[in-house]
Parts: sequence; structure tokens; C-alpha cells
Amino acid sequence: MAGKRKNNPAGSTNSYRGDVLRVLGALKVATTDQIQRIGAPHLTFRHADKPTPSKQKQARTASHTGALSDMRKHGLSENGGSTETGDALRNLTLKGLEAASYELNRPVSEMGSVARGAGSSGASHPMAVNETVIAMLRPKPNMARLADDPAEVREAAQAAVDGPDGIGTIASYWTEVPLPATGTWNTPGKGGAQADLVLTAPQDGVPLLFIEVDNCHETAEELAAKLEKYARFLRRKVKDTDGRERPMWRTRWSVPATVSGDATYPPVLLVFNRIGERNPNRTIPRLMELTRHLWEGERQKGGHHHYDGRMPIIATGLNNLREHGPTGPAFVRFGRDHMEPLQEAIGNPRREAADARQAEEYRARQEEYRAQVRRAAEEQAAKKAAEREARRPACTGCGAKLTDERWEAAQATDWGTPKDSHPQLCDDCKYQAVTAAQQATVDNERQDHAMPEQKAGRWFSRRA
Repeated sequence: MAGKRKNNPAGSTNSYRGDVLRVLGALKVATTDQIQRIGAPHLTFRHADKPTPSKQKQARTASHTGALSDMRKHGLSENGGSTETGDALRNLTLKGLEAASYELNRPVSEMGSVARGAGSSGASHPMAVNETVIAMLRPKPNMARLADDPAEVREAAQAAVDGPDGIGTIASYWTEVPLPATGTWNTPGKGGAQADLVLTAPQDGVPLLFIEVDNCHETAEELAAKLEKYARFLRRKVKDTDGRERPMWRTRWSVPATVSGDATYPPVLLVFNRIGERNPNRTIPRLMELTRHLWEGERQKGGHHHYDGRMPIIATGLNNLREHGPTGPAFVRFGRDHMEPLQEAIGNPRREAADARQAEEYRARQEEYRAQVRRAAEEQAAKKAAEREARRPACTGCGAKLTDERWEAAQATDWGTPKDSHPQLCDDCKYQAVTAAQQATVDNERQDHAMPEQKAGRWFSRRA
């Protein structure tokens, strides 16, 4: 929980109590071993010098065991029976779920109910769900917390750090989420499904993924019926807060309107844990045929498919998932014949490649169109320039073509009368003409002043 590092009666600290609240708040029920592997994975690499695996487990889970003891005294957690292998199960009380809501930053109304009674039959399914979360998370040890440990401990932890990445954090996972085909989120009616896990990790390219975990006890027909319930829920529409009708699932989860260009439903991942009598290698082909109408896309000319109104279904084995992680080739999508990483399995790479080719072709066409427009504009401009050049007048004095500035000045008029005194001359010739005219004026004025004056009396005397 938030706050300073504080010791509690059983020797636990706030950080370990926070681990317990986050893990049990998300998973509802878990063993101390699972809590430690998720909340403090660095402890997994310590105590290797203990003589037996049980002694090693006891040592590495001691801190979280102490935290659970303190929390039980405060009414936050309780024991919930045991697994088939004898490990004690832990779950939160209502008070504990409320505290966990702060750790996970979730509304209390979305925390679900307590998991009392999960251990009455060994909790094999909840344990498989938890192991699926751990295989998807692949918690990385904090190497800074192992700085003072022996070299062999740090080397083993570093190998885990360098291994395949996981997806999300513990806060990205939700368990036992109702998907109501009728009723409401809080009071679902009949005909809906309940997702074992819901993963929301948009930061890792998985905005929404429903996960079903099967211990290989269910038949293909039973699994198909469950997937039909998923489809029924995904097709359901309700009025949103703005009064518009939208798919119900979009009113709870924020997911891009399209995935790889398709108006698809969120994908469903089937995780097979081989502890039952059913062989998934025979179950999956039969399940593909039974659910073809749910997942099969419409083939396009480019060889890719559109999956509008379809539900991508992906399958993997828990052991395969543990080995490769979600970023490795551990998943097969119904309708495909090869294993691939999760992000590729839930996506539509052929559609994306076709879209990329189409976008490139569109860009090429646009560039060619823009080039044609530029060429046409250049040709038009050149034609206008040539026509203008043909109209450009020549100086009547020297024969040189008038400059643009001189041509414009020569064409200026004032009430139809040219403003320029010598519109037919270039600047140099105009200057010479103006200068010559000015000089002539000066010469004329000088000549007028130089003429001798006649005496008035002489004229009168002649007429007398």
C-alpha cells in the first residue's frame, strides 16, 4: 500500500502488503508462491542454497506469508482452503477488496466478489488461470534489489530479464468478468458468458483480449457453446451515455474503432492446460469446424481477408506459453496453419500488407497527379511568358526590348492619358531624350536672353 515502508506485527512491510492486495485483487484467489512470483520476482532467485525445494519456497515466500498474517489480523485477507498439492489458498475479504481497489486504481464496483470456497475442490481451474497470467506477464526481477546477492544469483536473474517479454502488469488483468447477453454488468441475466481473464494492455499492442483457460476436461461442443455466448454478448448493443446505440462491450472498454482496418470483435484466446483426459490436438480441429461461422473472414482479391463482424479465436497450450511467452511463436489462429506471436495472431498482417501496398499505390498516384499538375502549370506559365514576351514593345530609339518595370510604367495612364512622357522609349533613351529636351530648353532660354534690345525711338522716327 502507499506510504512509508512500515513494519507490521508479523514482520511484513507495506511493499509486500501492496503485492498481496494487487495480486489477490486481480486474481481473487492465489497461493503465497504465486503472489511472490508476480509481486516480487527477484525473490525467486534467492535461497538457492537451501537443501530442498520446499525449504527454498518457504524462504522466498516468507515476506509475503508475514504480510498475509498481518492482513488477516486486520480483516483484509483470509485462508481459502488448499490446492490439490496442499498449498494454502489466500483470498481477500470485502474490506480487502476495497483496499485493493486503491492499489489497482479500479472502482470498487468492478472488483468482483470474494473467492470463498474456491479451495473446496482443489481450485485446479483458478490455479491454471493464475499460471496463465504468470506466463503472460513473465515478471522480470528488479536487478537493483539483487545488487548485494552472489554472482550466481544475479546471473540467473539477468537471464530472466533478458528472456522474452511479457504483456502488461498485474493491473492489466481481470478475472471472472461477466459478459452479459441480457441484464446489466452488475446483474447479468441468462445466456451470457463469464471470461476467465480479460487483458487490457494497449501499451503493449493488446487493447482488449478475452482469455478462456481449459484444463482439457471440456469437449469441443462445450467450448463451442461457450464461444457462442461470447458472440452473443459481442453482438449486443445498448444505449450509451450520449443516447446513441453502441456495442455493449465498447461502453466498458476503450478500444480503437478498427483493428487492422477491420470492424472486428475483440479476440478470444483459448489456453489449454493438459491435465484432463481431452487431447487439445483433437479438440481444436473439431472446435474450428463448429465455430467457423464465428471467425471465418471474407477473402478479398489481394489474398487477404476482411473480418467485419467476426471474432478472432486463438489457441495455445500453457506449457508452450510458458516456454515462449506472448511474444514468441506459441499461438495459432483459427483459419491459419502456423504458429505466431500473439500480436500477429490477433492482427491481420495480410490485410495490413495489402493496406500498405494500397496506401503506397495511392501515394504514388497522388505524386504523379501532383507532378502532372506542376508540369501543366509550368507549361501554362511558359506559354503565357512567351505570349507576353511576344507583346513586349521595343524601344523606338535603340530597338532594345523594354524591361518589365519600364513596360509597366509606360502603360500607366491617367484618365486615358499616358502618364509617361516617352512611353515608346527605354529608360536610357528616355533619359537621353529628356536630358536633350531640358538642354534645348536651357539653350533656347539663353538665346532669348542674348538678343539685343531695339530702341523705341528709332521705330517712331521712321514712321514720322
